[in-house]
Amino acid sequence: MLLEVKDLNVYYGAIHALQGVSFHVDEGEIVTLIGANGAGKSTTLLTVSGLLRARSGNMRFRDHDLALAQAQDIVRLGIVQVPEGRKIFAPLTVKENLEMGAYTRSNKAEVQASLDRVFRSLPRLKERLKQLGGTLSGGEQQMLAIGRALMAKPTLLLMDEPSMGLSPVLVEEVFNIIQDINSQGTSILLVEQNAQMALSVANRAYVLETGRVTLEGDAHEVLHNPQVIEAYLGGH
Repeated sequence: MLLEVKDLNVYYGAIHALQGVSFHVDEGEIVTLIGANGAGKSTTLLTVSGLLRARSGNMRFRDHDLALAQAQDIVRLGIVQVPEGRKIFAPLTVKENLEMGAYTRSNKAEVQASLDRVFRSLPRLKERLKQLGGTLSGGEQQMLAIGRALMAKPTLLLMDEPSMGLSPVLVEEVFNIIQDINSQGTSILLVEQNAQMALSVANRAYVLETGRVTLEGDAHEVLHNPQVIEAYLGGH
């Protein structure tokens, strides 16, 4: 098991945001968390990343206890997040943004190998290397956010709403990129409002409702679950 989360309880002040959330990600999997806005999906990712602290519960990544680990140490272990809303460095060039993703790494040859991998998966970034991040289109900024995360050489990539605000054509492109990254050996924990697309690429899925896991299972089975169809797939 790559990542195991057990009985996670997270609060925002008096608000009990995650109420005993448990899930796991195995090596090589795409696992998706789906649910309505406010269900706790992004909170889960931020807690795994070390950007939020759980009040109780256990998180293990391979042999490492993540409960008290600092965010930068979690990145060094191999867990890297593509944040909601991209959050690229707008005043920096594409090249500088990518270099920021490799800040924990010192082996120049390995960093160059990661850069080459990014260009294979995201060739448009190579064409934009000297362009300022803030001048890219929305789709290109999403690709840059993904590329920056790949520069940290993740074992587990956390992706928070990668299709948000993109046109249908770009949504399809982003999901093709997600599958390509996974096929190269990177496990992915995916939070996504577009439940149809998320379930179509994932191995397994968890449904969150108001801070609790209410359904889990094979993604194909969850995709055809009548309650999920009614709640998240437009009733079709």
